[in-house]
Amino acid sequence: MKKKACRIAFMGVLLLGIIMPTDAIVIADGKTFQQILGEAKSQITEVTVEQVKKDMDAGKNFVLLDVRCPDEYDAGHLLKAVNIPRGNMEVRIGRAYPDKDTEIVLYCRLGAGSTFCAKTLMDMGYKNVRVLKGAFKAWGESGYPIFNRHGEFKMISFEKKE
Repeated sequence: MKKKACRIAFMGVLLLGIIMPTDAIVIADGKTFQQILGEAKSQITEVTVEQVKKDMDAGKNFVLLDVRCPDEYDAGHLLKAVNIPRGNMEVRIGRAYPDKDTEIVLYCRLGAGSTFCAKTLMDMGYKNVRVLKGAFKAWGESGYPIFNRHGEFKMISFEKKE
């Protein structure tokens, strides 16, 4: 009986997510997801994919932090990116990079996760935090290389073009 109730509840939440746009979902204090994301974006610094690629090619020393889940990272990531998923970033970042002056560039799939992580890192006292503008999607669309255990590849789009 519990399993059936859980499945029904899960299907209801799933259906609600399909029917209701994310900007209509109230998260906390009467704010929508889009409002909370907008507030976080207003407090972070973004960097273009071109600038990150230029810095990488120049051998600039910075941490490229992929905050996606391990499966997404394994499927494809930027060269020399370190995977610390958003779900446990606050716990792991201090051990991995205790120096609060460490330059960190974060990315996720589309930008929201890395924006929230950047805001959190700033709240934790990290001073040199930036977010990859357009995230992993923009990197791939720019034609820059992506890596996984098989080596280097370039992302192609399977979206319908009009």
